Amino acid sequence: MSKRATFEEDMGKLEALVDKLEQKELPLEDSIKAFEDGMKLAGTLVKTLEKAQERVRKLTKTEQGTFELDAFGGGDEDE
Repeated sequence: MSKRATFEEDMGKLEALVDKLEQKELPLEDSIKAFEDGMKLAGTLVKTLEKAQERVRKLTKTEQGTFELDAFGGGDEDE
């Protein structure tokens, strides 16, 4: 049974793929495969971040001591 990679492990894999692609020394087929793998990892990372944002939203505490759904990042939605 394989252990699920952590966010940090997946991020490291994505960074390694980007480094390989930036060196421009891979054959075309290997470059395409690396790009595909990178896109899959990026999708996984985005989903993980979205889940983390939702957890933070749910755990935001008001001044009155209650918890409410709040915008991630303190309400700065423009970023």
